[in-house]
Amino acid sequence: MRPTELAGKALAAFDGFQSRHKPLAFAVAVVKKFGEDRAGGSAGLIAYYGFFALFPLLLVLVAVLGFVLQGHPALQASVLAAAKRDFPSLADYLKVGSVSGSGIALAIGILAALWAGLGVAGAAQHAMNSIWQVPRESQPNMWKSRLRSLLLLSILGTALLLSTAASALNGVGGPFAMLFAIAGILAPLALNLALYLLAFRLLTVERLSWREVLPGAVGGAVAWTLLQWLGGYYTRHVVAHATHIYGTFAVVIGLLAWLHLGAQVTLFAAETNTVLRDKMWPRRLTGPREGEPIEVRVSADRPDAPGKA
Repeated sequence: MRPTELAGKALAAFDGFQSRHKPLAFAVAVVKKFGEDRAGGSAGLIAYYGFFALFPLLLVLVAVLGFVLQGHPALQASVLAAAKRDFPSLADYLKVGSVSGSGIALAIGILAALWAGLGVAGAAQHAMNSIWQVPRESQPNMWKSRLRSLLLLSILGTALLLSTAASALNGVGGPFAMLFAIAGILAPLALNLALYLLAFRLLTVERLSWREVLPGAVGGAVAWTLLQWLGGYYTRHVVAHATHIYGTFAVVIGLLAWLHLGAQVTLFAAETNTVLRDKMWPRRLTGPREGEPIEVRVSADRPDAPGKA
């Protein structure tokens, strides 16, 4: 028997096995839809703009701390330590002594963050509309998309800053240090959950209820919190012991990989919501499931395509 025939039989056997087991069939359906929506390319674009947005956002954070927490070095150190944990590989670029109020730095940081942030929001909107199979004619035009992106940046950016500030509770000492440490873990997780809930509803024109986006939001919040911890581990055990030249490459490569992985996790969480709501499992690995037509979704480029199953 030829190797291709053996591979085909093995694939058919696994296909039948996964279709009879709901958890595995659900996971296969999510992965297959992720590929059909070309979400991997969207995740790369989100990571690209996110990389350019991160440094201006940190510049804004440092400048704001210089104004708000002037004369409070202990609080400055606590918030900066939280930012180092939430944004890995940047420990060498965030120093307590560098925190000083600067109107020029704040203005430059805001403009740069706005430019890159609009790119992140635009790429995320396009990805979410594709995931929820929104026809192109129903998607917002360029101006409405920009206005929607500004609204998203103001809401989601505030939530992200609150999450970073909440994680600073881990560094609070005193008799209630244990309680503050627990709050420093649970509070960012709760804020990340709220961040995902808002993002999944605001990033698409599809009308979704809180219940429809809750499963993916829970999974995304837990995964993002774990990614933040892994980023801190990478900084402490790889970047901290690297040479100066290699350390620079480790920062860039590590940060890009971390952002790309975070974007992929987010889009997988959104695909989870879609598959759950539309009951799109089980799915065959090599074709549609039994009883469903060949064309299972409306194409954004072909409004006249057959409807969803």
